[in-house]
Amino acid sequence: MKLHFIRVTLIIICLFMGGEFAMAQIQGHVVNDKKEPIANATVQLEGTKVGTSTDSLGYFNLDLHGQQAKNLSIRAVGYQPLRKGMQDINPQEPLQFMLYEDNLNLNEVVVSASRYGMERKKAPVIVNVLSPKLFNATQSVAMSETLNYQPGVRVENNCQNCGFTQVRLNGMEGAYSQILINSRSVFSALNSVYGLDQIPTSMIDRIEVVRSGGSALFGANAIAGTINIITKDPVENDWQLKSTNSIIDGQSWDNTIDFNTSYVDNDLQSGVTFYGMHRKREAYDANGDGFSEMTKLKNLTFGTKAFYKPNDYNKITLDLSVLNEFRRGGDKLDEAPHFSEITEQLRTNSFIAGLTYDLYSKDFKHKLSLYSSAQFTDRESYYGGLGGGRTHLDSLTAANAYGNTDDFAMVAGAQYTYNFERDVITAGLEYSNNHTKDKIPGYQRLIDQNTQGLGAYAQYEWNLLDNLKSLLGGRYDYIYVDGTYKLAGRDRSSTESFGTFSPRFTLLYDITDYLQFRGGYARGFRAPQAFNEDMHVTSIGGQQVFVLIGENLKTEYSNAYTGSLNFTKNFGSVQTSLLVEGFYTDLKNPFTTIMTSEEESLIIKEMRNGTGAKVYGSNIELNVAPSAKYSFQMGGTIQRSEYKDAQLLYEGETAAENISSKRFVRTPNSYGYLNANWKPITAFSLDITGIYTGSMIVPHLFEGENMTLKNSPEFFEANFRLGYTFALKKDLNVELFGGIQNVFNAFQKDFDRGALRDSDYIYGPSKPRTFTFGVKIGHFH
Repeated sequence: MKLHFIRVTLIIICLFMGGEFAMAQIQGHVVNDKKEPIANATVQLEGTKVGTSTDSLGYFNLDLHGQQAKNLSIRAVGYQPLRKGMQDINPQEPLQFMLYEDNLNLNEVVVSASRYGMERKKAPVIVNVLSPKLFNATQSVAMSETLNYQPGVRVENNCQNCGFTQVRLNGMEGAYSQILINSRSVFSALNSVYGLDQIPTSMIDRIEVVRSGGSALFGANAIAGTINIITKDPVENDWQLKSTNSIIDGQSWDNTIDFNTSYVDNDLQSGVTFYGMHRKREAYDANGDGFSEMTKLKNLTFGTKAFYKPNDYNKITLDLSVLNEFRRGGDKLDEAPHFSEITEQLRTNSFIAGLTYDLYSKDFKHKLSLYSSAQFTDRESYYGGLGGGRTHLDSLTAANAYGNTDDFAMVAGAQYTYNFERDVITAGLEYSNNHTKDKIPGYQRLIDQNTQGLGAYAQYEWNLLDNLKSLLGGRYDYIYVDGTYKLAGRDRSSTESFGTFSPRFTLLYDITDYLQFRGGYARGFRAPQAFNEDMHVTSIGGQQVFVLIGENLKTEYSNAYTGSLNFTKNFGSVQTSLLVEGFYTDLKNPFTTIMTSEEESLIIKEMRNGTGAKVYGSNIELNVAPSAKYSFQMGGTIQRSEYKDAQLLYEGETAAENISSKRFVRTPNSYGYLNANWKPITAFSLDITGIYTGSMIVPHLFEGENMTLKNSPEFFEANFRLGYTFALKKDLNVELFGGIQNVFNAFQKDFDRGALRDSDYIYGPSKPRTFTFGVKIGHFH
């Protein structure tokens, strides 16, 4: 009776205003295609700040406050948005709005494109997102195991002894990519050496990948792109505990237990989430020579993320993580390192923390963010051994190979965002500092480097037309590098300060409702300093290989150009998306490493400036989701990465022994992935995934020989996973799962053997055929 009276009143108001549609309020119900209510859906009058959210049963009551609009917008996380014309709303009838699942996540909100939240589909740059659904499908327990499943992205293992991994974007080395944690650049060069294995997927809400230059937003080293790790937010009350067990090639165990849990107050004003992982992996020896190809690994990670809202216009967010890892590779893994023939051993402790304060104006047009994040890392290392008896080294001399590294990185800043009715202005100021001290006294090795940077950036999101949007922006960075680099009596120093301006221009043009064009230009830079590979010591022929910064090293710059067409359309209930992208990056003064000399117990590589390089090619990505039961994704990259002139890689005793290459090494011309998911019934799931790696040039240096360049074979790594979920009660489920990774055992066959091997001579998939099984219990969907 009361609802009927409200409806009659609304009709009278409409008639009194001369037939103009001006309701005082709207009541309705938001459900999915299964008629289930959707809680916390946002209902808003387009072009205004008038909006509300649905309750736990999906109902809402929207007071219009005298506002008029053409359309009503309904959105919810995980669903395709719905736009309803106000002229189609009849207050005399019950209002029910049905949302369909966004099985391709095309409408989720991302932050890496512009440093503030916007829908992926409306972002002027391409943002790819890796989600927990993919983590499950690929049976990934660490971040390094899942990054391959995006176009233009490839993770590779660079060392048999220590398992040093790096991620390459568009064919460029790991040092060309900026890895962020919650949009903050505290993942330092030292963390990048082994950090991809240290971050568990249980702490990650999503990973946002932006290819091409990002220095205009995030500063130095974002030449190839950015990888933004977004940790889990407390969204609802839930919990889960998972145990994953793997048998590598039928001989080595890899056991992981991880958990995450969240609590959110009923008033949504505060919440907290906790996550953690314990992992223990046995070493794996592929060829039975007593020397490992995969390291012995122990990892313990714990973290939390919490928020508190004093009121609707203020929010405080705190995140903390503690990572502890032990890894060891080589031989005689149960003995002290200096009694082995060759050992690389690392014990790493890291603490990462961040604090953010967000302040909104009452109309939510203004937003001010103040933030500070820091990372502290202590690393105990050993790179050495008896060298297979090749030299006169004994265990006392080998004991000098112990080292210690202290690393501190921090970033603090302020960002202001003003949201017009159509356009958005973003500006900020940021200070960063990274101090690394890496000492190995036995080799007279010292890296003592302090890098400070002050950056100011501004960006204007200009909606020129309803179907044409551009981002215009730039960033000015003032960098000061103060470094001392010593190795075996050789001294280098770098006391340099310089300023650089990194402009950026991108364009998004909606050709039709389902076809979009994106294009852009971005400039990037890398400062002359030590990077991740320089913090890692490898072994060749029983000798240790060190990287030493060259004299008069100049800053490296890049000019990157991209263009793409994105076709996105629904055919009935079938979601489809096809992306074709072209990219071209021109590198000025590229940093290269050249093997220059050989001492009694060490080999020296020197970092120098090259004569220029270019990286160009295309990425393609296809996504199809007929329903929530089926989804299919595949993508690939065809590219060329080459220097303008043949680049010296190995400096022999005579010019005839020099080894040069115009092509980038360890960079295939083609690579790709696929991901197929089938869920015929709610309880059962089948995932089939795969990674293709094309042939590439791999340097190979063995005892008593000069360097040679070999062409690796191509690989296809296929995986599958089965899972079945038992619903024990309303909020308690149990999933049993199992599968095989690298089903056809596509794995390198020609590893070097023994203590004198070239441990850098490694390529292809990171693990052989591996059987996996486990159980997950908790409140999850």
